[in-house]
Amino acid sequence: MSALATGDIEDDLWSAIGDPTRRRMLDLLLATGLGTATSLSEQLPVTRQAVAKHLGVLDRAGLVHGVTAGRERRYRIDDAQFARAVAQLHAVSNAWDARLRRIKRISEEIQRQGAQHD
Repeated sequence: MSALATGDIEDDLWSAIGDPTRRRMLDLLLATGLGTATSLSEQLPVTRQAVAKHLGVLDRAGLVHGVTAGRERRYRIDDAQFARAVAQLHAVSNAWDARLRRIKRISEEIQRQGAQHD
């Protein structure tokens, strides 16, 4: 049974990765290994405060973890949770691929039946 059917996919995880700014932040953290709200805001078209809020969402979803260093928090990807998110995305992709293949077969069968009646 797929993750979609069992309800294993977490809403907070989907919400966290559903935002394009947060996905870009994850990309940056994957590339650099570590980032702060200030360093990330320098690479994004949003304010430091907006980045801090986005980091909070990612932190609550478990995708990143922050450690206080001086006046800032340094964030890094949580490898285990990120791998879990990737696995869930693959499960969703596979489920939709199977559905689309089924729809295509049904459509082709309808077309064949229509051609037989002409």
